[in-house]
Amino acid sequence: MKNGITTISGWIGILTGLLQQLIVLGVVVGILFGDVFGVIAGIGNLMGQVGESGLAGLVALVLVATWYKK
Repeated sequence: MKNGITTISGWIGILTGLLQQLIVLGVVVGILFGDVFGVIAGIGNLMGQVGESGLAGLVALVLVATWYKK
């Protein structure tokens, strides 16, 4: 059981690492070629929603920042 949880945890770590890299790639492509995929606009919308949410948005922002630090 412990081995299975370790395996699934490893898969989740690989998947989130891949998604982080794709987001960074989308931002770089958006900066260079004019936001073709809408990644920068999506990040802007997300930050706008965080700003409207007050304290809950601030907590979510701290969690996201902590996630990116790893």
